[in-house]
Amino acid sequence: MSSPSSRAGSHRTPSIARPIAAKGVQLAHNGASEENALYTPAAHRRSTTFDNGVSRSSRLTKALKPSGNLWLAEELWKLDAIDFGDFTLGRTAVHSPIYVNLRRLISNPKALARCAKIIEDELKALLSMKNPHLQPFTLVAGVPFGGLHVATAFSLNVGCPMIYIHPPATDKSDVIEGIYVRGQSCLIIDDLITGGGSILQTAATLAEAGLNVRDAVTLIDRQEGGRAALKAAGINLVSILTLEQIVTYLMSAGHIPEDVYRRTIAYLESRES
Repeated sequence: MSSPSSRAGSHRTPSIARPIAAKGVQLAHNGASEENALYTPAAHRRSTTFDNGVSRSSRLTKALKPSGNLWLAEELWKLDAIDFGDFTLGRTAVHSPIYVNLRRLISNPKALARCAKIIEDELKALLSMKNPHLQPFTLVAGVPFGGLHVATAFSLNVGCPMIYIHPPATDKSDVIEGIYVRGQSCLIIDDLITGGGSILQTAATLAEAGLNVRDAVTLIDRQEGGRAALKAAGINLVSILTLEQIVTYLMSAGHIPEDVYRRTIAYLESRES
């Protein structure tokens, strides 16, 4: 996936550091020397403006608080992980008006951990249904590279063993990294799905190794044919948010103007038709 040509401007201001209960180490604050500080966090805020004058600030409107999984949309906005413009993202998304860089979640460990918990809750709900829409699994596989941090966070959260596939260009005798047994059921985890190619390639490699793949999880579905492609291959897709849900929230929160919202929705509708 290509990176956007330009990023929104931003600045950082120091936040109040809190002591951590680890060997008496305390974060530097209130003028204390930074030499003994383990880590000093900093708040991150946007300060750019759209052409029509609408402020692109990460501060939430007081009247609106993200509910449910929409906290992820707000967190991605704070992390400068969402951009609007004209982007070509691989072979599937050409002239996309929106770019989402979910790798930025690694800059906020708490948010990444919360993503893992949300995925866990979502999967538990599906497994508890009378007619489950999810197959039980004993392994998780992260899709390189975007899905590795999400899969790792989920693996640590639930205690499920993880494997991953080396990229095709990697000169490795073992294509799959990690311990597995033929016949095991494996859940694929990626950060985002566009056309579904990366997940399908991962599923094919896992199948060649004798692993069973019936389900895949992503944080975001870009709604550009990926779900249908996976369904045709017999793989069920579980997504936490769609692009439509994200841009709808961003407009409601006052982060983007209506024309940007409408342009993005029109693009998504053209991709789904």
